[in-house]
Amino acid sequence: MQEQYLTLAREGVHETEINRSRFLCALAPAATEQEAQEFVARIRKEHPTASHNCFAYVIGADASVQKASDDGEPGGTAGVPMLQMLMRREVRYAVAVVTRYYGGVKLGAGGLIRAYGGAVGEALDAVGTITRRRFRLVTVTVDHQRAGKLENDLRATGRSVRDVRYTENVTIEIGLPDADVESFRGWLADSTAGAAVLELGGEAYGDA
Repeated sequence: MQEQYLTLAREGVHETEINRSRFLCALAPAATEQEAQEFVARIRKEHPTASHNCFAYVIGADASVQKASDDGEPGGTAGVPMLQMLMRREVRYAVAVVTRYYGGVKLGAGGLIRAYGGAVGEALDAVGTITRRRFRLVTVTVDHQRAGKLENDLRATGRSVRDVRYTENVTIEIGLPDADVESFRGWLADSTAGAAVLELGGEAYGDA
């Protein structure tokens, strides 16, 4: 499994002009292939008169799903360089659509490859990326008396508190790097005088 990957901080659009052709690169985070396809469809609907709406997306921390489309541009000159830019920047769970309004000057194959790849690269710089790191979900169960102090201590030590549930006892869910699990176990026993119960859950990705 990947230890970490980058994804988009937000949805955004960046425009660039090359030899009178306008290139608008729309980027969005996408958790699934369906979300990516819906974003592509939405952008196409927004630009029905554009010469081309080329796209690329990468889904999965290990980039298990990769798709690209040249949408009528010469084969391999649009979607592939867009996809390569996402892969080179290690961006995952992301979709890019480059809308081109033709300006009357042909760019040639090399020019198109640079234009489409470059549009994605510039848009990534403009929109920004965030790092997601792999972590282990850990559930801590503690009595009501100790819960408030424990939650404060967890946040004060920079632990990622993901959820707090109050029932008969209090359940606090946190995310920990695998390497920290054993030291956390010791810290928890010390800070609750051994009263907290720790359960290890599955793995997930979260903000670095």
